[in-house]
Amino acid sequence: MILKGAEIGRYLARPDPTRPALLIYGQDAMRVALKRAEAVAALTGPNADEEMRLTRIPGADLRKDAALVLDAIKEVGFFPGQRVVLVEDTPDAAAPAIAAALQDWAHGDAVIVVTAGGVAKSSPPRKLFPPPATPPTPPPPHRPPRGEVITRWLKEAGLTEVPQAAMRDLLALSRALDPGDFRQTVEKIALYKHGDPEPLNPAEIALMAPATIEAEVDQLIDVVADGRADDFGALMRRIEAQGIAPVTLCIAALRHFRALHAASADPGGPQAGLSRQRPPVFGPRRDRMARQAQSWGMRNLEEAVHHLLDTDLQLRSSSRAPQMALIERALIRLAMMPRGSR
Repeated sequence: MILKGAEIGRYLARPDPTRPALLIYGQDAMRVALKRAEAVAALTGPNADEEMRLTRIPGADLRKDAALVLDAIKEVGFFPGQRVVLVEDTPDAAAPAIAAALQDWAHGDAVIVVTAGGVAKSSPPRKLFPPPATPPTPPPPHRPPRGEVITRWLKEAGLTEVPQAAMRDLLALSRALDPGDFRQTVEKIALYKHGDPEPLNPAEIALMAPATIEAEVDQLIDVVADGRADDFGALMRRIEAQGIAPVTLCIAALRHFRALHAASADPGGPQAGLSRQRPPVFGPRRDRMARQAQSWGMRNLEEAVHHLLDTDLQLRSSSRAPQMALIERALIRLAMMPRGSR
């Protein structure tokens, strides 16, 4: 059978050991690795490696020895419990060996978990799992983890007290990160909250989330957007001493003010607009940017974006003007621009 959408997560959480094989494939190696780990852990339970109930076979080896899978599934282990034969990075040439193992598979043999990269419907490994065949074929979806998957990961990490506001930010973070990075962030948050009886809050999520740009560059752009011209000079000198390129500062500022402009134009308001952006803005940063969008107003934000675009063109042109002076003048002008929803 073919599994889609939420069915994938539910099946991988509790695979059926009476089925002979499972194919997991996809272009994203990290997603495939996560799904594979979930399936193997659910089938074998804990300590499978120590108890020699998990056999790993590189798919490329099957081209030289087609009997590797068949011999592995028939082995009798020293420890009780479900056994799994994991065939990784399976090429098309390994299909005959897997087909022979599936044909001779009997109840009590090890379950075969096959992983592969991009698999077309016409490829030999994919043809071994046609609908409505017995082995299920759950291709990992090319979209962020669903809410129920995130809830399961949180529970596995020991996070059970997750209020609605924190879950909303976790969902936003899952859309901004690769699944592997998001899973590691969840574990990092769980470690941070270990022994803390207080429920998880958005500020803690923002603290544990990976930084997307240099922290001081982010701080400088916030100083400009907040209109804190008095704090600008010292911070600008510190960033200049670090050797950050003027074009980098301009790109960061342009990205920030474009985000404010899009949020200001959203019919649901700045908060909703920031949550819908890609990558989404969450936690205290979303609240701060929402206040900035309301303070600037649509017309002022349009002027700011145009001003930064002109500065970007000057920085990339053949002009001999000092580049750091150009971006510094542009940013201080924005920091001192009058605010208001004009």
